[in-house]
Amino acid sequence: MHKILLSLVLTAWMGLAWAATPKQVVLRVENMTCPACNITIEKALDAVPGVTTKRIDAKAATVSVGFDAERTNVAAIAKAITDAGFPATAKVSANGG
Repeated sequence: MHKILLSLVLTAWMGLAWAATPKQVVLRVENMTCPACNITIEKALDAVPGVTTKRIDAKAATVSVGFDAERTNVAAIAKAITDAGFPATAKVSANGG
């Protein structure tokens, strides 16, 4: 009985892990002028639950963010960056996504 219960728990956990596929967004960010800007943006993103990865490119004025869509969304991510002093908007790809 214990093995069956463990098997069911593992199966459910794998299903949840599969369902929580991370999403990615690229945001255009204004006012990035120095290396300290990167640190400020990183700290702002660290405070957003569900953000899993972040890549800041000051030269291209973009921030790429990986996130768990069940814990946060693009609007919350953009707001965190904007509230840190760097107005952010999601880039729209050529395919509309």
